[in-house]
Amino acid sequence: MAKQNDNKLNQLERDLPEGLLVDASWLKKRGYSTSLRSQYLAAGWLQQPVRSVYRRPRGSLSWQQVVISLQTLLGYSLTVGGRTALELEGYGHYLAHATNEVHLYGPKPPPGWLKNLKVGARFLYHNDRKLFRTTRSRFPLLGLNADPAKTESAGTAAAGTVTTTQPWGQWNWPLVLSTPERAIIELLDELPSRETFHQADQLFGGMANLSPRRLQELLVDCRNVKVKRLFFYFADRHRHTWLKRLDKDEIAFGTGKRMLVRGGKLDPTYQITVPEDLDGVR
Repeated sequence: MAKQNDNKLNQLERDLPEGLLVDASWLKKRGYSTSLRSQYLAAGWLQQPVRSVYRRPRGSLSWQQVVISLQTLLGYSLTVGGRTALELEGYGHYLAHATNEVHLYGPKPPPGWLKNLKVGARFLYHNDRKLFRTTRSRFPLLGLNADPAKTESAGTAAAGTVTTTQPWGQWNWPLVLSTPERAIIELLDELPSRETFHQADQLFGGMANLSPRRLQELLVDCRNVKVKRLFFYFADRHRHTWLKRLDKDEIAFGTGKRMLVRGGKLDPTYQITVPEDLDGVR
């Protein structure tokens, strides 16, 4: 029995890297009974950050470790998106303040225990099927040993893809996130409730190198009329070269006015209300 337990511990060391998370179901499928898990906890070989969640000890727990665990070991189709992806992709200096929120997008929500983890950030889940007609993440099936440099870096993702990977941590584990084209559309969906017009305007000013093909695919696929009108409102303000290569005739803008800001002014082109003072920040 002792030899069998030693073999199980060796297997755990191979299958579960230090610092990453798995749940009780993951361990049970691999033959780790409740009693064996309790032994490992008592011996310090496992930690239990919250109920039914386990990790091999290694320093403090970060939100990146949690997301990488979900994306690889636990197989959740969740992409880091919106503001969080833009910050990771180098647009943070256009954002007025750092946030303690991690925006996750996918067709199904993450496990309930996610909200109980203490990682210095709050996870916010968004159903990407409400924003896009198809599941736009095209989530790559990556293992922990995948080399982000050989997949798609943030600057070189192929035009037909809307996710990319970044290496994270000492072992360069792959963190899957939205490309800037998808992330800015996701951020506009949060406006004006969680993001501001001024923030979005600053971001658009720095987005000179977006892929027009990827933007076209995303905008055609986008369900949200408000988001599409906002996108072109800001794009018209900044007139980056990719704007000339977008075909508005393929994009459905809906009909009627959209009041986004009380007391704002109506933009006659896109029929949305915008802040009166927005022109003053250009």
